[in-house]
Amino acid sequence: MVLYFTSTVVDPPAFIYMGKDKNENEHLIEHGFEEDVWFHVDKLSSAHVYLRLNPGESWENIPKPLLDDLAQLVKANSIEGDKKDNLTIIYTPWSNLKKTGDMAVGQVGFKKNKMVKRVHVATRINTVVNRLYKNHVVIEKKASELKQEKTVHEMAKRTQSRQKEQERQREEYERVQQWKQQASERSYASMFEDADMAGNSNYRNLDHDGDPTSLEDDFM
Repeated sequence: MVLYFTSTVVDPPAFIYMGKDKNENEHLIEHGFEEDVWFHVDKLSSAHVYLRLNPGESWENIPKPLLDDLAQLVKANSIEGDKKDNLTIIYTPWSNLKKTGDMAVGQVGFKKNKMVKRVHVATRINTVVNRLYKNHVVIEKKASELKQEKTVHEMAKRTQSRQKEQERQREEYERVQQWKQQASERSYASMFEDADMAGNSNYRNLDHDGDPTSLEDDFM
């Protein structure tokens, strides 16, 4: 089963989820989204809690009120950690999780330790935990369903990416066409200016016809 929570300390509300046991955690590790951030009690057993970021959000700039909600939820779902004060909660992007064949069920490592951040929890705050659990939802989900959700999500992202690229190419094409049109208009105007200058020069040549006395003859 997967437990889903909503944190309303940010706008829009944050989407949070976690597995009920280590077997469920294994499925979540495998089928997480690129936008997910993984949370866990440092050096103790606990639930794997995930935050799903909204478009444009960064795991490195999670607002403190939301971090506090997540830390409290992780602490509350650690049998040993819930009894202790001054805990450290670690978090990292889902994409930084590393799973190898020799690891126990639900166990993970990290590809890059420098991409792991920490947040301190002094003590449990029941009002925060109770608020998060008040409207939480529990849904029975098989691994195949989680896999299908991820497949659909990635297809939607690829479609959106193609649409953005097509829009970029269209804008670039229009920009080039506009530049060509402006260049053509400048060239056309320049051609007439050259023609006018040539016409004026010819007119002066015809008046004088190479004879310095021609103007005087007109008035005699």
